[in-house]
Amino acid sequence: MRRCFHVAARTVLLLTVASAAALPAAVAEEGLRPFAVVGDAIPQPLTGAKGDAARGRAIVASRQVGLCLLCHSGPIPEERLQGTMAPDLRGAGSRWSEGQLRLRIVDAARLNPDTIMPPYYRLDGLNRVAPPFRGKPVLSAEQIEDVVAFLTTLRD
Repeated sequence: MRRCFHVAARTVLLLTVASAAALPAAVAEEGLRPFAVVGDAIPQPLTGAKGDAARGRAIVASRQVGLCLLCHSGPIPEERLQGTMAPDLRGAGSRWSEGQLRLRIVDAARLNPDTIMPPYYRLDGLNRVAPPFRGKPVLSAEQIEDVVAFLTTLRD
């Protein structure tokens, strides 16, 4: 069973990194903005401003950008074949604070080194990243904030 999770984690990471090809050039050249982890959260937005929940929903639902539904299920009825390997996104805004959600998306391994959740905003310590994607975050700071904005709306 554990082997299946590792295989799935590698697949998710490779697919997530591959999805970076769909990102605009500005995202690819952005690098990382500095942020502070406080306890189990990143309390301040990466951009200094809150994101847009509608754009965040589109990222979560996208099979080309976020790939969230590969592992998670959620209240996105138009998307079939949602994942069951990770927590359901329903109620995420009730279970975790905005800052806790942000850290889980940025780099869940800071909370659980054995997680299968890929780091969406980390550049170092990654293995087997194709040369065109090295040095580029999977999601931009703005996209991270959009996803956080959407997930905080999920209260049921």
